[in-house]
Amino acid sequence: MPNRHEYSEPTEYSWRFVTGFTVGNVWETAIKVLLAYALALAGGLISSLTAVSHKSLCRLISLAAGTLLGVTLFIIIPECIEELSLWSLGAALASGYAVFFLVSRYVFHVCPACAASHFDEAATHHFNEIATAMIVALGLHSTLDGLALSWGIDAEMTGNVDFSLLAAICIHKVPEGLALGALLMASGISRMRTLAWVAVVESTTLLGGALGLWLQPMASGLWMTLIPAHIGGGFIFLAVHAVFGELVRHGRKLVINSFIAGVLLIVILHFAIH
Repeated sequence: MPNRHEYSEPTEYSWRFVTGFTVGNVWETAIKVLLAYALALAGGLISSLTAVSHKSLCRLISLAAGTLLGVTLFIIIPECIEELSLWSLGAALASGYAVFFLVSRYVFHVCPACAASHFDEAATHHFNEIATAMIVALGLHSTLDGLALSWGIDAEMTGNVDFSLLAAICIHKVPEGLALGALLMASGISRMRTLAWVAVVESTTLLGGALGLWLQPMASGLWMTLIPAHIGGGFIFLAVHAVFGELVRHGRKLVINSFIAGVLLIVILHFAIH
């Protein structure tokens, strides 16, 4: 008969009973959000050390926008529609779009890559006045990125959405860090302070990942589907806003080709893996 005081390793079931998620969930989420965070920091580092041409940034922005739209239209929506009515799906998508629209209109652009063409000379001279608003808006964006990366771990849709969603967000993080670093440098901030600002703002990606893990045990199956759809609505806003913002000001052929390449990349990745 075993000694009841004998130590035994905690099982995956015991961890789930106590915390609501497994150790594997925590590590998987940590790897994803740290990868996304590192890519954003790499973008900020590159833009602070070298002069990134607007043409290159425009190409990256459009490619990233295409991946976000691709993962929403071809992966998130088809998976969510199996669990939601058309009305519920439409409401969730609209709510995600509306949140980003309202924040971008009345606070600051939620996406630094999307804001690159809107950050005019007047703004650069008054950066201190808009710094708080920018941090709030970009913090919301990055928090939702982290939430999206962690939220699907226990959902039934994980196998289909997981890798493609990770790829889309990570691809988007590179021009995001590039654009944010470029905007800060254009405002006259030193290289080291620029890197520090990028690190602080993008750290909300890590916060979103932790928030997603914390909320999972309390969420019902319905919410586990509504939240990805809501985030998908935000992705649609980012994709449309970025592309049309660049189309109005720069080469249409470059933007359209890069955007289509981003969409096709997600479709190819999805069907190649699944």
